[in-house]
Amino acid sequence: MRVSICIGSACHLKGSREVIQKLQKLVSENHLDSEVDLNGDFCSGNCRKGVCVTIDGELYSVKPETTEEFFQKEILGRLNA
Repeated sequence: MRVSICIGSACHLKGSREVIQKLQKLVSENHLDSEVDLNGDFCSGNCRKGVCVTIDGELYSVKPETTEEFFQKEILGRLNA
């Protein structure tokens, strides 16, 4: 699974660094390093919705405080489906 987190200016200001750190931690804690490919991505063109996170081409808006819920639902949910 490819997960791209926008690191453009608007998303950076909205907490993309914190989202990345939390996702890295969650992927590692759940031993998913070989299944989840985390990447930084420059502007996805949805600056108002930031932090923009894309999973296999599908765009999501994630905040640092919603990262864990996003991980459980969208990442673990897809892998366990």
